[in-house]
Amino acid sequence: MAAVKTIYRAGVVLALAGAIAAVLVIKQRDTDHTAALPATTTALPRLVDLGAGKCASCKMMTPVLEALKREFADQFSVTFIDVWEQPEAAEEYGIRMIPTQIFYDAAGNELYRHEGFISREDILEVWQKHGVGADRDGARSLPDR
Repeated sequence: MAAVKTIYRAGVVLALAGAIAAVLVIKQRDTDHTAALPATTTALPRLVDLGAGKCASCKMMTPVLEALKREFADQFSVTFIDVWEQPEAAEEYGIRMIPTQIFYDAAGNELYRHEGFISREDILEVWQKHGVGADRDGARSLPDR
């Protein structure tokens, strides 16, 4: 009986060691892949929407954000963070109410902050005021849909 327990424990230890080794190998691959990205990759301005999946105003924002994410992927990125699932994000971003939208330039500097629901048109207007979506002549290149 003691020999069976010893063999069982050794098997568990080996399995655990194998799992840890596999995780380390996968993490190393991810690191290597990230390091191989070309230096020409440019950061985009970004809109971060902080809300919750069960908040009424946040639910109203979902189709707006999804459409913007698809239509303007080459001009700015859109990220949603559920602060009920990630409460540390509320503190990190200084959230007082949800939803809150924070607009960042490509360097990561905060440009503008809005609390509550914001329409597609108002989002596009904020970007326009900060030079996102305007061509070199200053003409609007974001559609007025």
